[in-house]
Amino acid sequence: MKITLFIIVSACFLFFSCAKKKIPDSNALLGLEYYPTTVGKYVIYNVDSTIYNSLSQNTIVTKYQIKEKITENFTDNEGQNALRLERFIKKYNPLKSYDSIPWTIKEVWMVNATNKSVQVVEGNVRFTKLIFPIQQNANWNGNAKNTMGEWLYSYEYIDKTETIGNKQVDNVLSVKQKNYRTLISYQNYAEKYAKGIGLVYREITDVLSNNVIANVPVEGRIEDGVIYKQTLVTYGYE
Repeated sequence: MKITLFIIVSACFLFFSCAKKKIPDSNALLGLEYYPTTVGKYVIYNVDSTIYNSLSQNTIVTKYQIKEKITENFTDNEGQNALRLERFIKKYNPLKSYDSIPWTIKEVWMVNATNKSVQVVEGNVRFTKLIFPIQQNANWNGNAKNTMGEWLYSYEYIDKTETIGNKQVDNVLSVKQKNYRTLISYQNYAEKYAKGIGLVYREITDVLSNNVIANVPVEGRIEDGVIYKQTLVTYGYE
């Protein structure tokens, strides 16, 4: 009897030990909660763009709103499930409120969202925006599906509460796409996603200055380049 009881207890111990090892990392999240794919979901953003051109010596500042809406599920030409992402625009008018300006279609993008990744075709260029499961400091080549050369994306932080635009947003996931600085250039590409919303912030800073000044960073003496910021206004379903 004692021998039999020992065997049963030992077997249970081994079973639960093995089962415990199979529990996934608590920091490993599925991921699609950061990129909801329900048809009808929309997100509206404020966009601020500044373009610098040393040849024309012009600095072009533009403001507008972008609305991104998932309008359809379909099968793409590779037989994969895909989403149609329609992008609408409202150009800023200092004499009118955005609410009084109608949306006009700007372009259509395509999204492939699976339990492994989210890929977005912006124009004709495919970017791997997210990989799953989400883990701190995980990195991947965001340009693996295009010909632009390797860019190592990484998760900078997960589930942080922060203010984006005028909103406090919970469960923010930050993706560092590129951050590179020299004496004459600075590149900072980043995106942020939030659970239940999707993309909430996008920044592209890609600037250049050959006029080197001691203790003055490139951002303080820009000659060429672009600074683009896309910030959450609101979201919903329709």
